[in-house]
Amino acid sequence: MSSQELLIKAATYQYPEEIPVSIGMLPAVFIKYGDKIKELMANYPDFFGEWWKNYDPYENMPGSYRKGQFTDPWGCVWSNEEDGMESIVTVNPVKTREDVHTMKEPEGDVGLPHGFMYLRLLDLRGFEEAMVDFFEEPPELQMLIDKVFNYNLRQVKRMLENNKSPMVYFGDDLGMQKGLAMGPERWRKYMKPCFKALYKLCKDDNKLIYMHTDGCIYEIMPDLQECGVDMINPQYRANGLDNLVRVCKGKIPICLDFDRQLFPFGTPDDMHRHVEECVTSLYLPEGGLALNLEIGPDNPLENIKALFDAVNEFRFYKG
Repeated sequence: MSSQELLIKAATYQYPEEIPVSIGMLPAVFIKYGDKIKELMANYPDFFGEWWKNYDPYENMPGSYRKGQFTDPWGCVWSNEEDGMESIVTVNPVKTREDVHTMKEPEGDVGLPHGFMYLRLLDLRGFEEAMVDFFEEPPELQMLIDKVFNYNLRQVKRMLENNKSPMVYFGDDLGMQKGLAMGPERWRKYMKPCFKALYKLCKDDNKLIYMHTDGCIYEIMPDLQECGVDMINPQYRANGLDNLVRVCKGKIPICLDFDRQLFPFGTPDDMHRHVEECVTSLYLPEGGLALNLEIGPDNPLENIKALFDAVNEFRFYKG
């Protein structure tokens, strides 16, 4: 059974044989650890296969992970101080509300990168200006949302034309560390209709929807489900395990993003206990749970190994 087939069984409560596990490795991990991380990965073929054997982070690194600056098709300038880590937007092209009137969408098709809807607004306007817009609700706010939405609508339609996969993937970080920056009410007013309309295209094409979203978003997870999302990828630390159990267990399938803020500072025993606590708290035999590790260069090798061992053990948990 493929990893996607297993994930679909978990997302649709079809009693998966094991808990699906996905592991992401930032290019900076390979830059820092070199052959040591590859030697470790060799011990977990179920997770990594063999793609890593000839992997060169510098040759395979996406442009946004390279040190320096680049300008995206929307005119946002991205800056990066370290190879292998994701860049951030440092120049926002839509500086004033008047600029919204003349802003044009990219002519080409650049797909649906991470941050395609909500974060795109922040990248264009800048965080502070965007938050003032959501507070004051000028007509330019809806105008900007419509421009980004209409572009994304075309991208979703194009994606679905040739997509034979039963599950499609989206990513947009909607939360901060302690909640939604605009609050749930304004999110429901301005953002929910966008996601609902975009995801309806996927549901009309009989697709399951997997959505990654960082930050504290447990307040709107039922809303995301109403928009059509079949599995959400939420963060442990920002949402809290108690909230995830209360809101999601048996109701909203999740692919849990483990506590990345613990990984650099805890011990190997802490890693094991963390995975065990999450799995035993959220597990149901019928499904609804998948596990996700994102490994960064600040994670000690011994903790990385402990995490690999723990998810390898608890993916077979039966409760």
